[in-house]
Amino acid sequence: MSTTRRTLLAAGLLAAAPFAALAQAPAWQPTKPIKIIVPYPAGGSSDIIARAISQPLSVALGQPVIVENKAGANGNLGADFVAKSTPDGYTILLCDVGALAISPSVFKLSFDPSTDLRGVTMLAYSPHLLVVHPSVKANNLKELVALSKSSDMNFAVTATGSAPHLAGVALQRAVGAKWTYVPYKGGVQAIQDTVAGQTQILMNGMLATLPQVQGGKLKVLGVSKATRMPLLGDVPTIAEQGVPGYETGTWQGVRVAKGTPDAIIQRLNKELITIIRSADIRSRLAAQGAEVVTMSPAEEEAFFNKERARWAKVVKEADIKLD
Repeated sequence: MSTTRRTLLAAGLLAAAPFAALAQAPAWQPTKPIKIIVPYPAGGSSDIIARAISQPLSVALGQPVIVENKAGANGNLGADFVAKSTPDGYTILLCDVGALAISPSVFKLSFDPSTDLRGVTMLAYSPHLLVVHPSVKANNLKELVALSKSSDMNFAVTATGSAPHLAGVALQRAVGAKWTYVPYKGGVQAIQDTVAGQTQILMNGMLATLPQVQGGKLKVLGVSKATRMPLLGDVPTIAEQGVPGYETGTWQGVRVAKGTPDAIIQRLNKELITIIRSADIRSRLAAQGAEVVTMSPAEEEAFFNKERARWAKVVKEADIKLD
């Protein structure tokens, strides 16, 4: 063997050594229960997904996995709790990542979700449904806009500064509608009051809202997705109804505290992706209008930063401020 070839071979082996060591490093094995913090009330999209994955994750990791709802401040209370937790993988955040990306533009936070939390993976996407109480005399977006200009209409928002709120603001500005925003402390209460007719319009994640549509308690006028949903094939997208490029929704994902070791993040990423892609959970989510969407930690971080920039622009242009 020539001297040059031996040198190149040696260099190649040295370069490969770190990767070989990484591949042979033992995977993180938890030794105590793990908490999934859902920063919203029970019954919402994030809570539904957290409870669907908790048992399979417990089996995969060999430890109990507990779902804890820590609601408040549009999800920021629970997110802050996780950001300030010990970075050891035993406390993880499952939330609407898009909503979390909005928070720095609307709220004065005691943490920075971009630097105090690290991405693990995205799990699912559920488009927003634009729905109204059945008594509202509108069957499409154009009719709703016309009605909003001649009648007092209340638009229920899951929380001020939430993704559904800004989706409503973006839609209102695009079509010239007129309605009054009524803030709630979560999607469940917003849905309940719209079903009861106390508010007339609601935009919320399909995962939590579809059952009310299927039960005839709410009327759907549009879907905030680029293409129609199979479960609502006769319902046009909002983009089809004169708002080209309009696409919003809830993006459920997992984040952990800054400083969490890469080995832990990689183990969680691997197990969560396996679980959410399983035929059982994929079909259960699809039946409720949610799509499985998974990402690497780096891809989740890039998505978060893109959403943060996108909604910061909407907040600035609409001059949204907390009361």
